[in-house]
Amino acid sequence: MLLAELTWPEIAALDKNTPVVFPVAALEQHGRHAPLFTDSLLMGEIARRAEEHLGAAALFAPLQWLGNSHHHLDFPGTLSAEPRLYIDLLAGLLENFIGHGFCRILILNGHGGNDVPGKQAVFEVRQRHRQRRDLLLLFGTYWNLTDRAAQSHPGLQEPSLGHACEWETSMVLRLNPRFVKGHERVPDQARGNPFEPASRGWIMPERSEHGHVGAPRHATAEKGEALFETFAAGAVQLIERMIAWDGQSWDG
Repeated sequence: MLLAELTWPEIAALDKNTPVVFPVAALEQHGRHAPLFTDSLLMGEIARRAEEHLGAAALFAPLQWLGNSHHHLDFPGTLSAEPRLYIDLLAGLLENFIGHGFCRILILNGHGGNDVPGKQAVFEVRQRHRQRRDLLLLFGTYWNLTDRAAQSHPGLQEPSLGHACEWETSMVLRLNPRFVKGHERVPDQARGNPFEPASRGWIMPERSEHGHVGAPRHATAEKGEALFETFAAGAVQLIERMIAWDGQSWDG
């Protein structure tokens, strides 16, 4: 179900155990070859496919396209919410639907920079409702919801998702090849090892002069379709676990 197409009486009549999904992404630079709306385009398509599969079993809010992208602000066009503001925005979305009586809510993420503030928002809201044992509040990033993406197409060269890489560029090509400009000529950008397993604070110019990480020259629309199918299936599987939850167990 699409929240934007329903009336308030229809929302009021829903089973309050219906999972509510908030897709979130970003508007930020994606190298010299891919559009600034890449993350939102990809998250929007994955959410569309998941909603189409689940039908009336889950409620999908419209995509929230503004994300936390401060690490990309050196590149013109990037828009970014302040980290604390973004935490409060996501927390507010959760609180809105808790207030409407719903108790199974997922923030479905499509941008790496949203990971820390998104998890913080879920954590903070859960602490505000400490006496509730029926609340299931989740934050999940689509490329972490499956371990099959690297095997989704035999021609994939990269082992995982980077930034404006083979994977993301392939998915944009699948949606609209006009949005991609000269990816075949873009030089590879190594991922490196930024002091792992520690977590390093970073800005994109430290990693890449051109704004991408990976090898977009390997991208094809066929690879993009295979990735979309795999990522959408991972999102559906998580939401189906939310549906099956017994309302109190730790495991799900």
